[in-house]
Amino acid sequence: MIGKGSKLYSILFMKCPRCHEGRFLQNHPYNLSSMNKVRDTCPSCGLKYKLEPSFYYGSMYVSYGVGVAIAVAAYVLIYLLGLDLGIAGIFGVIVGTLILLMPFIGAVSKSIWANFFFNYDEEYAQKARENT
Repeated sequence: MIGKGSKLYSILFMKCPRCHEGRFLQNHPYNLSSMNKVRDTCPSCGLKYKLEPSFYYGSMYVSYGVGVAIAVAAYVLIYLLGLDLGIAGIFGVIVGTLILLMPFIGAVSKSIWANFFFNYDEEYAQKARENT
């Protein structure tokens, strides 16, 4: 289910959407000097990641959805753990969680956005594996 060839693998491990071999980002999402910078091309298969200038602006919409999902998950977790934090405490935990996960949310949102437009191709994946 999460093996190579699935979109979920490409999204979670931030790999090239076409070959699932090359890295999608220039650096780790928490490297704040180059936070969430997408490579120009895949180092393994040569896929050009940016179809047009400002291509990843659309990932902001995905980022909003991912952020809402994480906020809801944080609230549900607080509820399931039976923590009595009050409204201000719950709000603080949710905001803190979103701030801590902000680099990851941005990176995974760009990966999701790219996977809307690029599909896995076994032929390119095989060539990429042979080149490494």
